[in-house]
Amino acid sequence: MKKLFSWNALLTLGIAILLAKPFLSLVDWALVDAVWRPDPKACRAAHGACWGFVAEKYRFILFGTYPYEEQWRPALASFLLVALWVFSALRMAWRRWLAAVWLAGLALIALLMWGGILGLPYVTHERWGGLALTLILSSFGLALAFPLSLALALARRSALPVLRWIAVGYIELVRGVPLISLLFMASVMLPLFLPSGMSIDKLLRAQLALVLFAAAYLAEVVRGGLQAIPRAQYEIADALGLSYAQKTLYVVLPQALRVAVPPLVGTCIGFFKDTSLVVIIGLFDLLSTVKVSLTDPAWTGFGAEAYLFVALIYFAFCFAMSRYAATLEVRPSGAA
Repeated sequence: MKKLFSWNALLTLGIAILLAKPFLSLVDWALVDAVWRPDPKACRAAHGACWGFVAEKYRFILFGTYPYEEQWRPALASFLLVALWVFSALRMAWRRWLAAVWLAGLALIALLMWGGILGLPYVTHERWGGLALTLILSSFGLALAFPLSLALALARRSALPVLRWIAVGYIELVRGVPLISLLFMASVMLPLFLPSGMSIDKLLRAQLALVLFAAAYLAEVVRGGLQAIPRAQYEIADALGLSYAQKTLYVVLPQALRVAVPPLVGTCIGFFKDTSLVVIIGLFDLLSTVKVSLTDPAWTGFGAEAYLFVALIYFAFCFAMSRYAATLEVRPSGAA
């Protein structure tokens, strides 16, 4: 054991020595020699990172082309969305009234983003962009897709053949095509099937495609959790005289969802990042606004700093989701 410990200590020390120089070089580039003020000439003359690009373009990156004087609205809407997710993560909030809280919160967010009443100027969705659009698409998509995924997973395991075939056909069809195809269909093909004079908002079409896509993948994750439940659990629920709805809500789903937490979180993280694909239908999310910012001739050549800034934002949200999922796996489902 002592010999093994010594070898592990030596290996750790060796790796630390090998990484020390690259780490110190990164610190020098990112902090010591960095330029923090928005001055392109100073950035080109310096040897470090140019965080002045972020200082100059952060409003466009976070809020897109939303009117400058009204950008407090998407900032507040983003804060409310994050607050809703944090509040929903608290076990004390796992009550029936949580759905009402979400409805009220989403209505307030829609009011802030669109405006048009209560003295707020109306802003079309074409002006939305950046982090606010990414959070809206991912939050609305997951919030609407999750109930649909539960219904699809239960339908796929149903004893009714027609219901099971419909669920299987939908899940396999959606999972068999890339998200880009669904977004393209929603943006270009769907309007062709609508009656003359009728149109659906582009943002709504994109959101619908994202919901249908996420529901299919989440349904398979939930189905895996349902299959992991021992048959005895179903038999005990039947012996107690529980109805199908009671057995599903109080016995089966709580256990299945806890088993499915790791893949559920992985799917949600992937979906959060997949929202960047909406650029193909003319919506500019967080990643797209960075690409547009780099087209400014004065700031050409500072892509590393721009993408590192966005990577840190994505990492913060994804890491928070993964750590929360880890706490759900460790703590018992009935713990306070």
